[in-house]
Amino acid sequence: MAKVVERIKIILEMIKFEHTIFALPFALLAAFLAARGWPDPLRLLWILVAMVGARSAAMSFNRLVDAPFDARNPRTQDRAIPAGKIKRSEVIVFLLISCLLFFYAAYSLNRLCLLLSPWVLAILLLYSYTKRFTSFAHLILGFCLGLSPLGGWIAISGRFDWLPVVLGLGVLLWVSGFDIIYACLDHDFDQQANLYSIPCRFGIRTGLWISALLHIGAAVFFFLLFPMAGLGLVYLIGYLVTVFFLFYQHWIVRPDDLSRVNLSFFVFNGIISIVLCTAAIIDLLIG
Repeated sequence: MAKVVERIKIILEMIKFEHTIFALPFALLAAFLAARGWPDPLRLLWILVAMVGARSAAMSFNRLVDAPFDARNPRTQDRAIPAGKIKRSEVIVFLLISCLLFFYAAYSLNRLCLLLSPWVLAILLLYSYTKRFTSFAHLILGFCLGLSPLGGWIAISGRFDWLPVVLGLGVLLWVSGFDIIYACLDHDFDQQANLYSIPCRFGIRTGLWISALLHIGAAVFFFLLFPMAGLGLVYLIGYLVTVFFLFYQHWIVRPDDLSRVNLSFFVFNGIISIVLCTAAIIDLLIG
């Protein structure tokens, strides 16, 4: 049992389980928006299970297919697979379990969720190959996480709508922007390994400007949620905090000083997802 627990800890560290915080709050927010208040608790539970299953599948698959590159990259050589901390077969088993968990959660929510689930999973897994052929892999990652509000909305309402699409576009641009910032750390390695990214194609300085433009777009879409969802002062305050952290990360990350990229990526963006979504949910509940 101790060995199993140790293996699970290694896997959770490998897939950066705590980064679920980037997409999960937006799926939950969309669920509250669809219900115009508290959704059914059981449905919320299945949304949580679906999100964890989908992200765990995507990340474990990513670690498997990227292992040869991770082994060569000084920044990632200590990851579980290249460092020999865990067997590939164990990661494959975890991947299959995660996929089954995602599909079962989709089945438990509604028919439309189940019908869409194979396509969603295919998109999530495809992302792992995109750096091999396109500099715009960041946008595909943004699209993957941008599906979370649409998923949360459909899980509750069983139908499409424009509101979660607008929220999803905000998430797409936000994630794409911060992923470009993070990709600056691998600029030199990606060039040597013939991998593609916006910093590699346009240079770090231009890449950071593109990231800033994407975050301006994200701020616009997040603001549109204010009138479209009929939100009030609490959301507006959360939105202003979000905008501050969106652009503060561009202040502290410079082309000639990437030492604070991890602070920007892990801390500020976690704050953004929690503050924005919590503010919107509180506004809904008190409105």
